[in-house]
Amino acid sequence: MKLKYILMAGVCTLFTVSCSEDSYLENAPQATLTDETMMSSDGADLLINAAYAALGGPEGQSKGVWAFPMTNWSFGSVRADDAYKGGGGVGDINEIHRYETFDVDATNGNLDAKWFDLYSAVQRCNSALRVLNASTDDQVASREIRIAEMKVLRAHFYFELQRLFFHIPYFDETVANVGDYANIRNDVYTRDQLLEMIAKELADAAAVLPATQSEVGRVHKYIALAYQAKVTLYRAYKQNETSHAVESIDNSLMEQVVNLCNQVIGSGRYSLLPDFQGLDLVANENGVESVFAVQYSMNDGTSDAGRVNWSNLLNSPGGGSPYSGDGFFLPSQDIINAYQTDASGLPVFNYRSLPDYSVYDPATGTVSNTAPTVDPRLDFVTGRPGITWKTYTAAPCGTWVRDQATYGYNCIKRFWVSPESADMFNGWPWGASALNWQIIRYADVLLWKAEALIEQGKLEEARPIVNTIRARAAGSPFVKDFNDNTQNAANYLIGTYDTPWTSKEYARQALRTESRLECAFEGERFFDLVRWGIAAETMNAYIANEKDNRIYYAASGGFTAGRDEYFPIPLTQYNFSNDAYVQNPGYAAF
Repeated sequence: MKLKYILMAGVCTLFTVSCSEDSYLENAPQATLTDETMMSSDGADLLINAAYAALGGPEGQSKGVWAFPMTNWSFGSVRADDAYKGGGGVGDINEIHRYETFDVDATNGNLDAKWFDLYSAVQRCNSALRVLNASTDDQVASREIRIAEMKVLRAHFYFELQRLFFHIPYFDETVANVGDYANIRNDVYTRDQLLEMIAKELADAAAVLPATQSEVGRVHKYIALAYQAKVTLYRAYKQNETSHAVESIDNSLMEQVVNLCNQVIGSGRYSLLPDFQGLDLVANENGVESVFAVQYSMNDGTSDAGRVNWSNLLNSPGGGSPYSGDGFFLPSQDIINAYQTDASGLPVFNYRSLPDYSVYDPATGTVSNTAPTVDPRLDFVTGRPGITWKTYTAAPCGTWVRDQATYGYNCIKRFWVSPESADMFNGWPWGASALNWQIIRYADVLLWKAEALIEQGKLEEARPIVNTIRARAAGSPFVKDFNDNTQNAANYLIGTYDTPWTSKEYARQALRTESRLECAFEGERFFDLVRWGIAAETMNAYIANEKDNRIYYAASGGFTAGRDEYFPIPLTQYNFSNDAYVQNPGYAAF
């Protein structure tokens, strides 16, 4: 896969056009798209729709997006302390296993595929922008708004590229000649300069976009503002360009984060769902908590269930579960332990000093050490043997893991509808539904604001925000015992922070823990650790602690600071650049 093949990606839509990536530039055209055709609402819409479709993967299911997912489950959760790769063992998509164990080099083909997909998505936006820029308002309805939408999508794809690959080539729609791509170096801009350009693009778009759009899923003003807040939050943590260490925190940027979040919050259009578990219901997918989501659909006339979330195809529970899935993406014992609470219902920050919680014994079929109190979100997001699974009444969660000897017995409950639900597709793709993927939800906006306030020293302004998140979890219906629905399935206890925060370090720990527990498995954890500058210490402590549970960690060299914060530039892309790309710090030079 090479960057040179993506020029035509913008006109390869998911409906009537079929493209072979190896022959984009060689095949004779089967029909002619004239300037007059493209510079019209219908023509521009083809390109705009293709850019939106790229949010779910520019090639849909046809190029194996499940192996290099747009949902970042492998890049942001498996690479962190939240999850194991899962599946049929360490050799099953070994490239992802290497992410998990920090054994990655520039020849990893999975990384090249991810790079290709993201730049294909960028080029879809650029293709649309070239047509929109060359059109008039009379030719294309809502032209300026559509330009702003494409800028937000492009900003999203570039943000993903930067936080994955660090040094990246950046170009916009004015670079139209495919021959020029190889001349664009990947070291022109620093991390901060890239993030600043991305944030500016989002700000410019927000100034144009309307507060509401008539079509569900279209980018609007508050999506742009929320995303600008996220990118600005990353900018505020100033990283050394060589060591990736966080050297300072820019409080003026943190103040911008607060102001941007306040605009989103003040719009009055968002709130937390009353029940955390409602996040996994199709009925709520474009509801009050959804800020920016990838839109999926089922029974829409397309093959294989519909336009479903192919990025998560591998991850539905296996091991004899009613989903009959591949069983990738499994919760770590570490995150299960992290949901333990103290006598006040607050997180136990030193949970790694405690025995493992909820240990399944396959010989007896029993689970031990379940007396400690736990945050109820534990059983909202994970499936433990013997525990009620969503609204499924046929059986409790069993040992729904394919390779139990390698990965244990727990699975992930998030992102799936209940197997008896009419919203679930029966058959392949396993566990598929129309459930959207939330890129940004309202809880994220609240947590970003709280984080920015804490870094400014405004601890008592941040505390009630964190309490709001915890109160929602406390008010959600607890999971009940499968055999006696008058009893809770565990000793659930969750409280709020009722004592004033006087220490920034304590407030940081509370916020960072809350972000992990609230947003578990959403593909953000690793990027959070890097942003905070604590990836090396967190991951090395995690690996050392997990070696007793997961034997393959014993062979891991661990996380290397100054290297593993980012992936290497793929070798294929270096070759395409005619040796112009530089490799990221810590990796072997090209």
